Amino acid sequence: MLQTRNLHHCVPVFDGQLEILKGINLEIKRGESVAIVGASGSGKSTLLGMLAGLDVPTSGEVLLDNTDITRLNEEERAGIRARMVSFVFQNFQLLGSLSALENVMLPLEVANRQDIQQKAKSYLARVGLSEREHHYPRQLSGGEQQRVALARAFSSEAPVLFADEPTGNLDSITGKSIADLLFTMNQEAGTTLVLVTHDQSLANRCQKQFRMEAGELEVVQ
Repeated sequence: MLQTRNLHHCVPVFDGQLEILKGINLEIKRGESVAIVGASGSGKSTLLGMLAGLDVPTSGEVLLDNTDITRLNEEERAGIRARMVSFVFQNFQLLGSLSALENVMLPLEVANRQDIQQKAKSYLARVGLSEREHHYPRQLSGGEQQRVALARAFSSEAPVLFADEPTGNLDSITGKSIADLLFTMNQEAGTTLVLVTHDQSLANRCQKQFRMEAGELEVVQ
């Protein structure tokens, strides 16, 4: 489902170039759950952005379902993301002016899906928030906001889910319940999960682990 070939990424700094990714070769199978762990500044979030087509590397290739997305322009990459990719972020990324239901409906509307409201309601029910669908993010707890984010991510039925520190802003008890829900929904949907995390207990729940260190990637398990 995802593959990188000799992926390099550099950014300019005052005295030259800073190499953030150093020849990354990675393969993630369809339906596999993979964790990318590493310290802050190791390059893992940069790698996630490359895999999702949010940015393009200095050199190398990123293949998403056998399409080299590094050769596409931004509009083409956006089209691929709309069909193939969903996201869950540490800070939830809900729109404050929209209700929980409207936040879940939004990507479905953008993708011109059918039965949008019914599908959004069913996914909010799946995460236990049927009674909160008309509440706005400011009226929801952190755990509830992340449940809305999970409903939004899975409602698109995209084959790949990128999760960037999905429990990072939550207390340990709430974080565990969100993790349980994430892995249960992911298993039911058969989604390819790419998880970036500092939480080793969360990483241990994935089928495969990689560690980023100083821009280089190694297999942990």
